Amino acid sequence: MPKISVIIPLYNKGFVVSKTLESVINQTFIDFEIIIVNDGSTDDSVLIVEHFKDERILLFHQKNKGAAAARNLGIEKARGELIAFLDADDIWEANHLEELFQLYTDFPGCGMYCSRYTMKISNNKTITINYLPELINDFRGIVIDYFKASLHYRIGLTSAVSIPKSILNKYNFNTDVSSGQDLELFTKIAIHFPVAITNRMTMQYDFSSNNHLSKTPITKKKLLDLNQFRLDEEKNKSLKEFLDLYRVEYAVNFRVFGDIKTSDRYLQNVTSVIPWKTKILLKTPPLVLRVLLKLKHWLRSKGIDFSIYH
Repeated sequence: MPKISVIIPLYNKGFVVSKTLESVINQTFIDFEIIIVNDGSTDDSVLIVEHFKDERILLFHQKNKGAAAARNLGIEKARGELIAFLDADDIWEANHLEELFQLYTDFPGCGMYCSRYTMKISNNKTITINYLPELINDFRGIVIDYFKASLHYRIGLTSAVSIPKSILNKYNFNTDVSSGQDLELFTKIAIHFPVAITNRMTMQYDFSSNNHLSKTPITKKKLLDLNQFRLDEEKNKSLKEFLDLYRVEYAVNFRVFGDIKTSDRYLQNVTSVIPWKTKILLKTPPLVLRVLLKLKHWLRSKGIDFSIYH
């Protein structure tokens, strides 16, 4: 049996999946299987995958049900003791699995093992993700306060995370949610288990592909229920602050599409301090917000990135 199962959900990523797969096949750690779940692709994604003749690649098919269902099917089929997730447009450095498996060996009993990563924000701009001052750059081991360290950038990013299969036998991705399934699952795990992180950058997250107005407005998405963690928030100040960031983010996005009532409902549950620039946006008319959002995406395409939530 392989030590690691790599799970890749695949939906219309023919333009990039070849490069992603090559980054897995070229790993220095070789005791793994690659489980690709084709989620009803209509492009040439499957043909490109079938072009690879590596016996470690296992291809499964399902009707289009979304990434959560594809990952759950991959978990069901996985034989490895450690599950590593990879989105079809992200890239691993050659030492990614080696670093994660060594972390798994050195720090048994954790719910998640995470790599550090860089983020591609435009075609010609990649930024290095830091968690300072909560987590210094050369730290390797069990994170003291996962939620505090994730306030600016999430430690639990899907393509940087590996989880023991024994944990995923108890928790899985919520298929009733269309946005934030990974956030929900990783939050549940981090509440109940320690999280370990490497001190190496071994993954590149392609955020540039998200650099556009969503084809599906937030008003049409099925979002995770942040209030399911209410009792845990009462006992964990960092968790409360972490989830309040998402409540504020959702509130701003609902305002962008003119749903002031839902926006206010999210804000009612926020007790953490809201930055002044975010407060200004929450008072800005929806039409102006849409213009500002387009401007932000344009600036990011030019390699200029910033956050309104810190």
